[in-house]
Amino acid sequence: MKRVGLWAAIGIGLYMTVGLLIVQHGYTEEKDDAPTCTLKTLKGRYLFGGITTLLDPDDPNPLVKQQLLAVAGYHTFNGDGTGTDIVTVTLNGVVVRENFVTPITYTVNPDCSGTIIILATGESLGLFIAPHGEELITIGTTPGGVSVLGPNRQVSRK
Repeated sequence: MKRVGLWAAIGIGLYMTVGLLIVQHGYTEEKDDAPTCTLKTLKGRYLFGGITTLLDPDDPNPLVKQQLLAVAGYHTFNGDGTGTDIVTVTLNGVVVRENFVTPITYTVNPDCSGTIIILATGESLGLFIAPHGEELITIGTTPGGVSVLGPNRQVSRK
């Protein structure tokens, strides 16, 4: 009986030691590796949606004529700086585009920031990406609009 207890204690000790080594190794990798992103970080489909306030930058009092633009759709990134958006847009509650398809281009910096350019409209968005590309958030950088969309979750790698 004493031998069984000794072997059980040794087995439990080995199990815990190996477990701790594995946990420590996984933690160390995450801690030591600074996030780096490339164009390939964004690959697949990301859902998005939100509301943007449109302002007339030439109006001396732009808040008087502000309009609300609501968007919903998805970005599809090809992993090479190109992609496609499919979007439905309403302006003050009226549908102006439904399932509108437009090509996009994007850049990705090593610090996981970047830009998206919507080619059909020339609009630009600042881009902030989770380290493994599982989510992103955008902010409008084109004058005349105030928007932040996200976080936008990756729903497919294709």
